[in-house]
Amino acid sequence: MATAAAASASEAEAEPKAGPKAEGEEAEAKEARTRRKVLSRAVAAATYKTVGPEWDQQEEGVSESDGDEEYAMASSAESSPGEYEWEYDEEEKNQLEIERLEEQLSINVYDYNCHVDLIRLLRLEGELTKVRMARQKMSEIFPLTEELWLEWLHDEISMALDGLDREHVYDLFEKAVKDYICPNIWLEYGQYSVGGIGQKGGLEKVRSVFERALSSVGLHMTKGLAIWEAYREFESAIVEAARPIAGFLSPFDREQTFDSQLEKVHSLFRRQLAIPLYDMEATFAEYEEWSEDPIPESVIQNYNKALQQLEKYKPYEETLLQAEAPRLAEYQAYIDFEMKIGDPARIQLIFERALVENCLVPDLWIRYSQYLDRQLKVKDLVLSVHSRAVRNCPWTVALWSRYLLAMERHGVEHRVISVTFEKALSAGFIQATDYVEIWQAYLDYLRRRVDFKQDSSKELEELRSAFARALEYLKQEVEERFSESGDPSCLIMQNWARIEARLCNNMQKARELWDSIMTKGNAKYANMWLEYYNLERAHGDTQHCRKALHRAVQCTSDYPEHVCEVLLTMERTEGTLEDWDIAVQKTETRLARVNEQRIKAAEKEAALAQQEEEKVEQRKRARAEKKALKKKKKTRGSDKSRADEDDEKEWGDDAEEQPSKRRRVENSVPPAGEAELGPEADPGLSGSSAPAAAEPPSEQKEQRAAARRRDVPRVLHDSSKDGVTVFVSNLPYGLREPAATLRPLFEACGDVVEVRPIFSNRGDFRGYCYVEFKEEAVALRALELDRQTVEGRPMFVSPCVDKSKNPDFKVFRYSTALEKHKLFVSGLPFSCTKEELEEICKAHGTVKDIRLVTNRAGKPKGLAYVEYENESQASQAVLKMDGMTIKENVIKVAISNPPQRKAPEKPEARKAPGVAVVPRQIYGARGKGRTQLSLLPRALQRPSATAAQAENGPATPAATEVPKMSNADFAKLLLRK
Repeated sequence: MATAAAASASEAEAEPKAGPKAEGEEAEAKEARTRRKVLSRAVAAATYKTVGPEWDQQEEGVSESDGDEEYAMASSAESSPGEYEWEYDEEEKNQLEIERLEEQLSINVYDYNCHVDLIRLLRLEGELTKVRMARQKMSEIFPLTEELWLEWLHDEISMALDGLDREHVYDLFEKAVKDYICPNIWLEYGQYSVGGIGQKGGLEKVRSVFERALSSVGLHMTKGLAIWEAYREFESAIVEAARPIAGFLSPFDREQTFDSQLEKVHSLFRRQLAIPLYDMEATFAEYEEWSEDPIPESVIQNYNKALQQLEKYKPYEETLLQAEAPRLAEYQAYIDFEMKIGDPARIQLIFERALVENCLVPDLWIRYSQYLDRQLKVKDLVLSVHSRAVRNCPWTVALWSRYLLAMERHGVEHRVISVTFEKALSAGFIQATDYVEIWQAYLDYLRRRVDFKQDSSKELEELRSAFARALEYLKQEVEERFSESGDPSCLIMQNWARIEARLCNNMQKARELWDSIMTKGNAKYANMWLEYYNLERAHGDTQHCRKALHRAVQCTSDYPEHVCEVLLTMERTEGTLEDWDIAVQKTETRLARVNEQRIKAAEKEAALAQQEEEKVEQRKRARAEKKALKKKKKTRGSDKSRADEDDEKEWGDDAEEQPSKRRRVENSVPPAGEAELGPEADPGLSGSSAPAAAEPPSEQKEQRAAARRRDVPRVLHDSSKDGVTVFVSNLPYGLREPAATLRPLFEACGDVVEVRPIFSNRGDFRGYCYVEFKEEAVALRALELDRQTVEGRPMFVSPCVDKSKNPDFKVFRYSTALEKHKLFVSGLPFSCTKEELEEICKAHGTVKDIRLVTNRAGKPKGLAYVEYENESQASQAVLKMDGMTIKENVIKVAISNPPQRKAPEKPEARKAPGVAVVPRQIYGARGKGRTQLSLLPRALQRPSATAAQAENGPATPAATEVPKMSNADFAKLLLRK
């Protein structure tokens, strides 16, 4: 059915341009003239057949068959496939493709595109019988689009030869107008019925079709005009055809016939001018020209009132004309406007117009059916809409449940409801819980049919068998398909037990059901035991209540105190002393065991927390020792270089400077005193009088960092002021003056005592700060600034909580649950801005928020979250945007369903009793970099214990560790021969 989504949604409702100067006006005028000519000739032919040879046939030069041929040519001229000459190999290729499509449909009858392709090829090959059968099968499964129906109708019209064929075409038209509201199909229906005006009851048939068309699409502001004009032209043609035969009638009959026919045309004009339609001014002018008498004042008043209404509707119609399909947001705004006005006919019409383009939006069908259920309550209309809804969106369980309720509400036969339920089971829901919901709806319906005053009845047996079948179905079908039951709390079984206990007085069956419920993993939950206890309390006896509570005390693991309290309360009011002693003993034993387990768990948590703290301290000490060692090495290097310089001055030639030293001096920046000597100064003098060499760059960085650390004061947070302090996070890291930037924002809430930004040891802003207020009420108001944007980044404002005292307090700003109104977009180009993405997304609905995902430096990661106003808009955006190309990047769009955030794995959790802990892979100082080089000579490398074990079998006792070698040891190795 997902394939049908793309096919049906692509059939956009092509709205014409507003006003008399719309595009294609000449083509429409030409079509209208052709239609008028066909109508006139058909009416003339029917009149000749009625009156006889007295009326001169040559005056009109047309017969009934000519009228049918004229209409067939006019109605099928555009859709005739034409004559193509196919070669033999192409015909053979088409036949093979037809066989392949038929085989594929035998496997999966719900393949929408396969149906369409098969019909196209069969029509191309001229297989008329097979085409008709293929179309019939497709129409039984799917609602057909306007294009498919018109093509089918034109083919059947061209093949209609006699009255039986005409009746078959009439039946097809009746089916076509039930799928969707299609003004063009109604227009074709009216024109085709004109061709049968000469048959018995033909005139009444034509008028009936046109009247139904007006009630269905006559209020359509952009397309309803064509129906009104066609109907009026038909009645005008009747008037023109009646003029020649007026001489054959008596004066009284002539006056009665002619005047009544003229009144029908007048009535059509007046009815049309009383409703708001485009191009009303031209219709009014035409009426003035056609009418021999002045237009009544009441008609003019209704016309002016309709013009005023037209001005109210025009903004919504123009918005639809400018938007692109499926235009769901525009239609929803239009529906809201019509619902406020409250005209049922117009509300029904706008819903139908919206569903033509959004037939795969379940929420729209639900809203439409809900309006009909609560407001109109017309049986045929309500059931028709529910039936169409489940045909378009069979995967939505809510539509099936509403359909069953509507059928029961309107008194549909039990057999029909049962068949509908079986169809729902085969619809293919997407979640296991959907099957539980549809079973519950059907079981509720069966329960309402039972008369429980009787001990046994056919309906009661059917209800019990349905409960048993539901449990078997969920176990066999649903669990195998979804690998889950869909009903972990056994709601269906609970309802069955309640019905048996309360309505059938069969506690034995209820107890059996509750035993089965407890064996399915529910015995550890206190609420399940209390539900069973309440049922026993109301419909059972004290002995079974006591038995249930004793079992609950032993089995409950989530809230054992609760069930213990309930047991003691019951024994205090109803039990004997012996019962009380047994209950106290059992509850004390159970609670002591529970408290012991909780103490052990708390000790384990404390031990883990202490281990974490010790590891943190060890890492801090290791970093401090590493820094001290680096600093010590640098000082030794500087002392050694100064010693080398002294040796060179003592033993070397002072006149010749080493090349390396000269290069270092030339590339360094000369001191200020040296720069003043100029290029003519004596090198010897400059060398002897120059100050000490500049410090290395690494030492300069250390000095600058140390100076910066001295400048940054340490921020100590006072936990006693948490009530008047808020914690602000997710701020831009490049914020230059955080305190000056944030103070005006928070002063709008009240008096700010201090803004304390947090800096790193290097003096960089860490992206969060504390804001302290004078009063607690001001701090609470400041929490409302959460998510306010600061330099393009949402600011998070949360209560200030000491996590050492409240380790469970966590604030994660973004939801990790399924959000059907929010989309996750990936594959975006890094250059895509928020405004560009919003421009693309707002074409499919109202965009409430867009969040571009960035890294800590604020650079985009090519990901985004787009939040729409509702679920239906998001589903439409997924259909239209998934696979879209943006700046040569193909994006992926899906409903937001991020994975659950996992807590960091604790070290003790990986330890199993009796299993040695495998150390994690140790990486170098640069992490997992593959470009690291080992600087130890190969001759000195020794295979590790794990490598020896892998190569030589089971590991031997651990080898002695290779001793560390000094520089003297290396020298001995190099001098050894």
